[in-house]
Amino acid sequence: MSEFINNREHRQKKLKQLIMKLHEGGSFDEVKKEFEKEFGNVSAKEISDLEQNIIMEGMPIEEVQRLCNVHSAVFKGSIDEIHRTNSSIYTPGHPLNTLKRENDQIKQFLGVKVRFHLDLLKGHDTKENREKIIKDLDKLKEIERHYLKKENLIFPYLEKYGMTGPPQVMWGVDDEIRELIKKTKKEIKEKKDKKEELLENIQYLITQIEEMIFKEENILFPMADDSLTQDEWLKVQDESDEFGYTFIEKPIKWIPPKFTDEEEDKAQDKDNLPSGKIKFETGVLNIKELELMLNHLPFDITFIDKNDVVKYFSHGKERIFPRTKAVIGRTVQNCHPPSSVHIVDKMLDDFKNKKKESEDFWINMKDLFVYIRYFAVRDENGGYIGSLEVTQNIKPLQEISGEKRLVKE
Repeated sequence: MSEFINNREHRQKKLKQLIMKLHEGGSFDEVKKEFEKEFGNVSAKEISDLEQNIIMEGMPIEEVQRLCNVHSAVFKGSIDEIHRTNSSIYTPGHPLNTLKRENDQIKQFLGVKVRFHLDLLKGHDTKENREKIIKDLDKLKEIERHYLKKENLIFPYLEKYGMTGPPQVMWGVDDEIRELIKKTKKEIKEKKDKKEELLENIQYLITQIEEMIFKEENILFPMADDSLTQDEWLKVQDESDEFGYTFIEKPIKWIPPKFTDEEEDKAQDKDNLPSGKIKFETGVLNIKELELMLNHLPFDITFIDKNDVVKYFSHGKERIFPRTKAVIGRTVQNCHPPSSVHIVDKMLDDFKNKKKESEDFWINMKDLFVYIRYFAVRDENGGYIGSLEVTQNIKPLQEISGEKRLVKE
């Protein structure tokens, strides 16, 4: 049996059978027992491949996401030892080390402060003790910075190397955690939950966050460590400041070992801008002028081509939604949470089939009123070239009244 199981193809088949048994309502304890009998260890790569294959065979991402914690519980303790002493996770300043340090602080905050306040609430359900939990939830909102770095800086590179399943599943769970934090705080403020329900909800939130930390450190981080080049890690480091850090100060700067000649040439080729000027129908601009002009527009623009691939975004001083250079070359579907991809697909299909030329959305964000517009971009013959997204805070515009002329009369 061991020779059979050690064969990679059959190991994947057996892993899938166990997960599908869970999916079909099988006993968790029985599946875990069978797993422990058949497997000594399973690698992070095998778990990644398993999720990828199940998604490619048609299982909805939301369903894999629902089973994600079950996968984690079954595999926990059986994943190969991946924290090698030479792993980047131990290198001060390296992005993986920074994410690991953030996780350590998140775990400490949950295990010490939140659980202490949870015990207080368990003993005495008072307004004061509920306020302490609300403050803890407000502090937990900092986890958003950690998740945004993961989703906008790490996921695009994994997708580039063909690993799309695990990032999509993980992003969906991130969104669940975000929603749980907001929902729990709201219910406490509105006093909708009885003490028992409240304690149960907070404990569930803690468990979800701790499970995500486990998945990051035992699946995501090893995958990324094995896949990204030094040049790509440097780009991740350079853009991390834009998102900020969770429960830690800005880390020291990571200085990697000397590039190989091939990596250094590759990095220089990517950074060199073409020289010369660009002739348009209505004028001539050099590259620098064009770039500065686009970045000084009073709104954000993003362009995707006819294949739904992100080709460009403006980089103004105050972007409404975060963008990083890692998004270039990524499909627009992978830039949105799984729950909203079907809306994006429907809109793009309407553009391509000439059913629509534009689509508008508007949302309230803190003190902003954000107007998001999408336009089909067509050539002189009406052929679909791509789509343009324009995002603007229009709250100042709504407050305008009367007239202000350039020249006083």
